[in-house]
Amino acid sequence: MPGKVIRLLVAEEDEVQEGGVVVILEAMKMENELRADRSGMVKQVAVAPGDDVELGQVLVVIE
Repeated sequence: MPGKVIRLLVAEEDEVQEGGVVVILEAMKMENELRADRSGMVKQVAVAPGDDVELGQVLVVIE
């Protein structure tokens, strides 16, 4: 969904569990928790707090 990155809760090389919150995104004046779709290691964080994002944009890469 289009919005603005409010907070990143992971960094590159962090281990994450499926369902864990990785990014807080503000959209339509509401904060939305974006969760990991799988367990693994964060290989890339493609955004920073304050960045505007679009629908379908890659925010975090987990392998």
